[in-house]
Amino acid sequence: MAEKNFFEPKQSLNIKGRLIDLSRPKVMGILNITPDSFYSNSRTKSIDEALAKTAQYLTEGATFIDIGGYSSRPGAKNISEQEEIDRLVPVVASLYEAFPEAIFSIDTFRAKVAEATIQAGAHIVNDIASGDMDELMFETVARLQVPYMIMHMQGTPQNMQQNPVYENVTLEVVDYLAKKVAELKALHIHDVIIDPGFGFGKTIAHNYELLNQMEAFRIFKLPVLVGFSRKGMIYKTLGTNAAEALNGTSVLNTIALQKGAGILRVHDVKEAVECVRLVEMLG
Repeated sequence: MAEKNFFEPKQSLNIKGRLIDLSRPKVMGILNITPDSFYSNSRTKSIDEALAKTAQYLTEGATFIDIGGYSSRPGAKNISEQEEIDRLVPVVASLYEAFPEAIFSIDTFRAKVAEATIQAGAHIVNDIASGDMDELMFETVARLQVPYMIMHMQGTPQNMQQNPVYENVTLEVVDYLAKKVAELKALHIHDVIIDPGFGFGKTIAHNYELLNQMEAFRIFKLPVLVGFSRKGMIYKTLGTNAAEALNGTSVLNTIALQKGAGILRVHDVKEAVECVRLVEMLG
């Protein structure tokens, strides 16, 4: 039995003592508490808007709500740690009070922001930098004992798209994440989700090569999150814009599900849930 468990993928998350089943793919709705997110329709300007959008996401079938107070789009403006906390904590506290059964993740690379928002009611830390932009992040997550999402990014949001270079993008991303997973396990952080980082320090060609070889991430036996939603790899390829990229998003989400994605991070929850349901019909 021990050998069987070793080779089986991890299919649950421990959320403050509650086990969340990941044996079938789940959808994560994006809630941006920022004035400069790349997709303008995703910008949430007030707590009332955040409450309404969260209610919509949950009704449409989202399992997770990912709340961000720092725009990580290419070339995004840097804001202070305190400004990020001030944006997020009131929203998290209000959402937790209104939706006590919902699961909230916090999109941040800063340990103090992670701790303040977890204390306010959030459940998961979603770190685009995998600890590289805050040396206290790993020990903070270990102390908080919450699930942790790690992502591959070459560079920082300010410079990641200036000239991303790889010899073998899939091999380098897998190697990077493998080292991070080993560090986290050594700290007894066992609820880990991995994210290849589509659009973060990668050209369009890199992104599609990574998607084409996504089965490589099955080696981790961990849940894999993908985030294509309305990104440049879609609309630049099609010659459109983020507002017109929903159909392309659904296409890539469908491909990723067939290649083993366990969580879809999206702006459009209803359509992503439909992707999951239809792919599941294939057996």
